[in-house]
Amino acid sequence: MSLDWEYFFSLFTMVAFWKACVTVVVFSTISWGIGLILGFIVASAKMSAYRWLNIPAKVYVWFFRSVPLLVVLVFVYNLPQLFPSTGAFLSDPFMAGLVSMVVTEAAYMAEIHRGGLLSVAKGQREAGHALNLGYFSIQRLIVVPQAIRISMPALINEYVTVIKLSSLVSAISLPELLQTGQRLYSQNFLVLETLLAVAVYYVLIVTVFGAVLQWAEYRMDVPSRKPGTLAEPEIEALRQQALPMPAREISKVPGTPPALQLRGVQKAYGEHSVLKGIDLTVKEGEVISVIGPSGSGKTTLIRTINQLETLDSGEIVLFGLDYLDAESSLSSPKVRLGRQRIGMVFQSFNLFPHMTVLDNILLAPRVLKGRSSAQQDRERAWYLLDQVGLLAHADKYPHQLSGGQQQRVAIARTLALSPDIILFDEPTSALDPEMVEEVLKVIQDLAREGMTMMIVTHEMDFALNVSDRVVMMEDGVVQLDAPPAEILDPHNTQESFTRMRAFMGRA
Repeated sequence: MSLDWEYFFSLFTMVAFWKACVTVVVFSTISWGIGLILGFIVASAKMSAYRWLNIPAKVYVWFFRSVPLLVVLVFVYNLPQLFPSTGAFLSDPFMAGLVSMVVTEAAYMAEIHRGGLLSVAKGQREAGHALNLGYFSIQRLIVVPQAIRISMPALINEYVTVIKLSSLVSAISLPELLQTGQRLYSQNFLVLETLLAVAVYYVLIVTVFGAVLQWAEYRMDVPSRKPGTLAEPEIEALRQQALPMPAREISKVPGTPPALQLRGVQKAYGEHSVLKGIDLTVKEGEVISVIGPSGSGKTTLIRTINQLETLDSGEIVLFGLDYLDAESSLSSPKVRLGRQRIGMVFQSFNLFPHMTVLDNILLAPRVLKGRSSAQQDRERAWYLLDQVGLLAHADKYPHQLSGGQQQRVAIARTLALSPDIILFDEPTSALDPEMVEEVLKVIQDLAREGMTMMIVTHEMDFALNVSDRVVMMEDGVVQLDAPPAEILDPHNTQESFTRMRAFMGRA
């Protein structure tokens, strides 16, 4: 027995099959789209720290991943028998199938989204926080674009799965491809020819719409693009348009409050006490270097200032105004206003990989707005890039830059918000020795301009050369807080001075 090829090819001119194709595409696309959104909501709830959110989300995922889709289809289609009021909606096979597919696929997509969200480094969220972006801005502009890009291959695969699973809706009499084929071969008994044609239709749909989604994936994969270095005429044109940042003024009036005051700051992780009552004052325009052995609490100290870590007790005063204490809420007006005055540069740069160098700098000014126009923000970004020697690389992505260049972009990004204080968390420790110098030069330039800075560093020569005071921490307390001249003075023979000189290799 041979296949009836003439009949097989005739099926591709049959209107009923093409209508069934449209039904499959519409049904699958709507199911996938709504499932994509609902799955993201479920994934976010599952990752929430609130049990009233994450427990229902976990139960939802567990249940709908356990129950076969066919069972859900039949149950939903017959639900009007239990709840007659749903009959007007669920008695339609398309709507009943859509509801069944969406609630099932959302459970699978939730896990895909969760994988994408988990892959976005914590430092990306912290960088957004340090730029004073709100939770929803951080999610929308930083986390979600990266998570979706990472999840896209799995989401495309899930779209293909939805197209194939749509054949199950034939069980409730939706006239999609499989049911259309079944009706035909039940009349003419040409089963193989009909099912082969159905398979070809499915392959065609998957090929066409899979290609569309793969194109979308390619468009989203911006870090794979390779923009080049700007030519000298282009650099000079941007330099001419660059707008200098507003001049920084340091108050010289006697009695002006310090820029920063830490009073009895304590922080513990479980039973381990990291900060044991830190008292520290930083005057406006001062540069303070914080040194000490690993585990002494240096990084935790500056992270509490920017509320990347909460205080257990104590308080932080900013320019004479209450700013932070153990009871402060991240969303309180005084905290948000205070944090606008504090910038932070991270050890691992934490640039946003899906944005160009220029867009990294423009992100926060664009979101926060109110202080200048979009064009002014752009002109100031060019100025800042020129100041750190990277104007030629404005259109590049972070992965195309060296470590030293990335750190200089991170500094420019921080400066774009005109902070009054900048915190540096070991800004050179992730760099090769030859890259350290270019970053330290930028920091030295900021010191000469009068920027108030606290710098956690292991660069002892730099700390002595650029700092007004050097603070040594050990075992969660300040062992010594003194100007470099006093530290290096051999006549200071107190134990704390001797210990600091030994640590700095100046004994």
